[in-house]
Amino acid sequence: MKAETDLAARWLGGSVMAASDESFGDKENLLNAGPAAFEPGHYGNRGEIVDGWETRRRREPGHDWALVRLGTPGMITSVDVDTSFFTGNYPEFCRVEACGREGYPGPGELNDPGTDWVEIVPRSALQGNEHNAFAVSDSHRFTHVRLSVFPDGGVARLRVFGHAMPDPRLLDGVTVDLAGQLCGGQVIASSDAFYTSAQMLNRPDEARTMGEGWETRRRRDAGHDHVVLRLGVAGIVRQLIIDTRHFRYNASAAVAVYGCDLQTVPSFDSEEWTPLLERTMLQPDTRHHFAISSKRVTEVIRLDAFPDGGLSRVRVIGGADPAARRRAGYAWFNSLPDTQAIEALRAAGIDSDRVARVVEQRPLPENWIGDLRAATPASSSLWDDKALREMATLLDGPRADAF
Repeated sequence: MKAETDLAARWLGGSVMAASDESFGDKENLLNAGPAAFEPGHYGNRGEIVDGWETRRRREPGHDWALVRLGTPGMITSVDVDTSFFTGNYPEFCRVEACGREGYPGPGELNDPGTDWVEIVPRSALQGNEHNAFAVSDSHRFTHVRLSVFPDGGVARLRVFGHAMPDPRLLDGVTVDLAGQLCGGQVIASSDAFYTSAQMLNRPDEARTMGEGWETRRRRDAGHDHVVLRLGVAGIVRQLIIDTRHFRYNASAAVAVYGCDLQTVPSFDSEEWTPLLERTMLQPDTRHHFAISSKRVTEVIRLDAFPDGGLSRVRVIGGADPAARRRAGYAWFNSLPDTQAIEALRAAGIDSDRVARVVEQRPLPENWIGDLRAATPASSSLWDDKALREMATLLDGPRADAF
């Protein structure tokens, strides 16, 4: 079972790009990290100060909307339209749409009638002072969402939960944090979360306080704590960064790190676990860098923390394995909305005739390039070597240079 991520979270880079109106409450409040708060009786020049996005009372036809760029694109599984503390001024209904676009379109481009918005939450009734949760069944990968409220009113927070699916082209030729949320990495298990959750460990930002790291209770036995992370893409680990920032008197005293190349997490005593970092002492409030010499492909990381305590962040720096890059490339391309798939193919240099055929054939199997190469006569003008190289680079990555 995959853990869900708030794809719109500001720590991932989410942003409220534009809104139809924000007379009483700023649109940026929608993505504030913490829960909404409200102190009645505090007024400013625009009226009572609210912790949310609130529009004026409409006296004309229409409705209000807010446009959000997801911090990381992905498959959306649910949306929470939180109206906390909005009781007499919440919208009657909402609708949520999503789209997938290449590059960095601005609000004008996104709101253009030609943009292919998909309704992922149909017009639905809202309750005031509630978390209004809506399941999403569309399995495409999206980059932006648009929240519409009818006719006007206030929404405290917007959460867009789902599974991150980064652009695999961003993995080509570079090292990245393979375990990071931006790469699709997930914390899938931890021994303890008494004070704060291990889900903090692979956030891409820097912890601002001890409360933004992973802290366990004090152990009174002979055991130790652990956390398991599934990498967003399997790869060769080159460096581990273990950060104890802000943990001055309660940092973990030491860590040991293991890796395996299995999707299914093996038992702790399994020989599938390969040591990446032997048990090593840590300093409090310190960012530690450890060079790793393993040549084995790693899919899952297990970090043992001795005996307990706190860690701020864990980074697993490395390069994507070619086979994993290929799997990611096909999964990404097959999940794109048609309009974005067309954009991606054109940007890769594929001409219009081929673009239409490729999009119609989705989902493409992972051996699609090889099968096409074997079935295409050398004299074919539709799929010549140049076109196949362009497709292979897009789907398989730049190492797909066998043509």
